[in-house]
Amino acid sequence: MAKTKPRRKNLDSYTVPGTNKIIKVGDNVLLRPLDTTTPPYVAVVDKIQKGKRNNVKVRTRWYYRPEDSIGGRRQFHGAKELFLSDHYDDQSPYAIEGKCVVHSFKNYTKLENVAAEDYYCRFEYNSATGAFTPDRVAVYCKCEMPYNPDDLMVQCEECKDWYHPMCMGMTIEEAKKLELFVCPECSSGDELKKPLAKLCALPGADGKVMTCTEYQIITPLLCSC
Repeated sequence: MAKTKPRRKNLDSYTVPGTNKIIKVGDNVLLRPLDTTTPPYVAVVDKIQKGKRNNVKVRTRWYYRPEDSIGGRRQFHGAKELFLSDHYDDQSPYAIEGKCVVHSFKNYTKLENVAAEDYYCRFEYNSATGAFTPDRVAVYCKCEMPYNPDDLMVQCEECKDWYHPMCMGMTIEEAKKLELFVCPECSSGDELKKPLAKLCALPGADGKVMTCTEYQIITPLLCSC
């Protein structure tokens, strides 16, 4: 009679021997890369399992950085942006360097100070097809690009849409000196740069939303059609 493989015991948490690291299911963690010149990998702990000989494996679900996805990094991807993937792996708890925080996009934009361990995620990513969820997103400015929280934007006093200073023919320094701003469509002639512009790091939720088909023309990698 064939022997049945011993079942692993699921743990809610685990303290790595010889360290003060306590790992819990649901933690976002940093894992040590083989190449020390690259930043640590980021994953969420899905399971912690102990085997018959007390060996422990940590089941992780990977976050991808934009440059690791099909199509690579785009202009609107922030420096701390991650995609929650469908890629799972078993890892040794000793590979975990520490913990980090992966915020929702909305919560990240509300941070007064962004620490080294702060990241954000607004898309889930299919590692096989390169498709993203959601497959539609709000876009801003005349360039019709999604919001990058690393970039300064100015809000039109009239239409309330948001614009990149560069797209409006201004430098960042010029934009910061403005008090109010009226976009070209809402202004006429010499009124374009009259002292208008409300500055803010976060456009509101009222941005234009393009359909999946329309948005594919601009950012096809965000479409799963």
